[in-house]
Amino acid sequence: MIKEPSFSIGIEEEYLLVDRETRDLISEAPPTMLGECEKLLERQVTPEFLQSQIEVGTRVCKTLGEARDDLLRLRKCVSDIAGKHGLAIIASSTHPFATWGTQRHTEKQRYAVLARDMQVVAKRLLISGMHVHVGIDDDELRIDLMDQAAYALPHFLVLSTSSPFWEGVNTGLKSYRVAVWNSLPRTGLPEQFDSYAEFQRHVDALVKAGVIEDGTKIWWDLRPSMRFPTLEMRITDICTRLEDGLCIAALYRCWLRMLYRLRKKNQRWRTYANMLINENRWRAERYGFDEGLIDFSKGCIVPYADLLEEILALIIEDAGYFGCVPEVQHARKILERGTSAHWQIKSYEDAKAGGASHEDALKAVVDMLIEQTMHGV
Repeated sequence: MIKEPSFSIGIEEEYLLVDRETRDLISEAPPTMLGECEKLLERQVTPEFLQSQIEVGTRVCKTLGEARDDLLRLRKCVSDIAGKHGLAIIASSTHPFATWGTQRHTEKQRYAVLARDMQVVAKRLLISGMHVHVGIDDDELRIDLMDQAAYALPHFLVLSTSSPFWEGVNTGLKSYRVAVWNSLPRTGLPEQFDSYAEFQRHVDALVKAGVIEDGTKIWWDLRPSMRFPTLEMRITDICTRLEDGLCIAALYRCWLRMLYRLRKKNQRWRTYANMLINENRWRAERYGFDEGLIDFSKGCIVPYADLLEEILALIIEDAGYFGCVPEVQHARKILERGTSAHWQIKSYEDAKAGGASHEDALKAVVDMLIEQTMHGV
């Protein structure tokens, strides 16, 4: 009998660092900034691949309230320190007009290897995301839930989209970050395995072949963490507003507990082939929630609002268990007022309609992102 999972929660966010005056991304981080952050936040802050990025991670939290308090503290601290250097943070998965060719990667062995191995593919990684860890202590259960949970990944992505622009161009995608990320190997939907041992054998085969150092180089949208006993969701853009990210984290956590409840009744969520889920993944990347997703049982495209209501009905018991009913129901508000991608496009269009040049309209988007990143913080 498998022990009840802890269902602990941890959230990682990656911020972009912009120059307050130019609104462009910095290419080189101030030499003392990371040290100042580490002095206050210790191991909860780390450099990212590019010097224009910085990552924070909550402690292992028992409740969503703990995660909220920790993220509030982390955002505020990094923002305050960045401000002392004439910088600001934006929680956006791409910058509206920065160019990747001018970026410098962080001087760290791991990142030097990544730059050497991936070449221009790695240099284009001017993207940020949000990762959510949920504690699933048993190895076999982690694999079992990973196989089933993949179905819902596009449903979470649509609520998070924050990357419609790339190098000054409206890409027509709500999550261009996913398009950039797809160029790396070992990304996308997770493979399906019958056991943890089978998963480990596949990882070991790549390590033995010398193509990866360890399982942390498996970058699927959902993966068993190699550092913690968690199932880590990685598909989502970073949410500009903290409350939206907490909503998605709560939905994911509740989804896993719902699947666990099914297992205790000797039931399972139906697993679908990746070729089907990938269609919804593409629709989420392209349209966000604007054009709906495929309902595989009905064999047609359904408005996302309808699918969201089905998800909320399935997990309401679990939301009650975790005390996060308002947080999961916040998803309805995201649909009403749009995601960061919608706000960015509207900010640009409003500025243009007001007579701004293309360049100034893009800067207006950055100003909006700076303000909204600190909303409620």
